[in-house]
Amino acid sequence: MFNITPMVRNLLIINVVIFILQDRLFSTGQFALYHFGSEFFRPVQLFTHMFLHGGWAHVFSNMFSLFIFGPMLERFWGPQRFLAFYLITGFGASLLYSGVRAYELSEVREDAAKYIEAPTPMSFYNFLEDHYEGRYERQFVVEYRRNPDNTTYIEESKNAVRQVYNQLENVPMLGASGAVFGILMAFGLLFPNLELMLLFLPVPIKAKYFVLLYGAYELYSGFNRMPGDNVAHFAHLGGMLFAYILVRMWQRSDYQDNY
Repeated sequence: MFNITPMVRNLLIINVVIFILQDRLFSTGQFALYHFGSEFFRPVQLFTHMFLHGGWAHVFSNMFSLFIFGPMLERFWGPQRFLAFYLITGFGASLLYSGVRAYELSEVREDAAKYIEAPTPMSFYNFLEDHYEGRYERQFVVEYRRNPDNTTYIEESKNAVRQVYNQLENVPMLGASGAVFGILMAFGLLFPNLELMLLFLPVPIKAKYFVLLYGAYELYSGFNRMPGDNVAHFAHLGGMLFAYILVRMWQRSDYQDNY
């Protein structure tokens, strides 16, 4: 427990200190990652978002994983390569997440345009159910269905659709999860047969199977998002994908250098 490596220790301190100070010293929104098309997007957010967190449970889960899995990787690679890996996988996670987010928002934008062009109570209801997960005033929908030709209701519904799109476009992503999932992937690749004892399942499981199952869960959750699920599953998958590519590249490069 007390053999924590220098770079892991530094990352733990930086993340915890920034989390404690983030709401006191600066606006989180300036440094969280926004969609590329958002008016609030800034390129620096591709890196700064991974040092922000949304709550104590969020920062604890990420830092606990970094504390458990990070030191072995740092000892294996050294502190400089470990830091490079952490930052690259976090950056890669933000790229994949942003790409998927752009695709999702393009669908919302297309549905919004279709509704505004041909508004009906049923299409309004379907839009809200598909893209706002039931978080709306149902009484207005009922009144609109009773008075489908009411021009006031029609205009209000159009404004509501625009507001939903603008709100979804400006939802930021933050957290070190992409880099942490990259660390999990690297751990499974480099130490595949090391047995882990999970807190919630006191049965030994090899690292390679743990990573495989976790990755499968994230993939399923990403394509089958449940209402109220605000976890950036594709950021997790992006971290794992970039970690796989980076580890294989380094292994190939190290092999060629040695032979």
